[in-house]
Amino acid sequence: MNVENLIKELTFKAVRSSGAGGQHVNKVSSKIELIFDLLNSKEFNEEEKNLLFKNLNTKLTKENQLILKCDESRSQHKNKEIVIKRFLEIISKGLLIPKKRKPSKPTKSSIQKRLEKKKKHAYKKAFRKKPEL
Repeated sequence: MNVENLIKELTFKAVRSSGAGGQHVNKVSSKIELIFDLLNSKEFNEEEKNLLFKNLNTKLTKENQLILKCDESRSQHKNKEIVIKRFLEIISKGLLIPKKRKPSKPTKSSIQKRLEKKKKHAYKKAFRKKPEL
């Protein structure tokens, strides 16, 4: 994965931030929207695309686009840096293949402890019974 080529595929849109902030917010477009079209990306092969579709299906739109927004800072450039960083993290996590779980066996000591506990419990229960005459 070449990061520079991946960033070139991104589309950015500057939008006015919502919420309180006075005059500055009303005249400056500091919020950044990042749009990444996964379907038409040339950076990933088909196998990687399928893995990303599977791992990021909740974050993708109907058009298979990943849209991220950032309005944390008052600076448009800082918001752009933050959203690119967040995008790269999401993509790198989406490409990870989880290791298969190997089922483990219980240890000898844990088996022994369980059997001892079972014996004690059975002994306790036996004492609760009425004595046979």
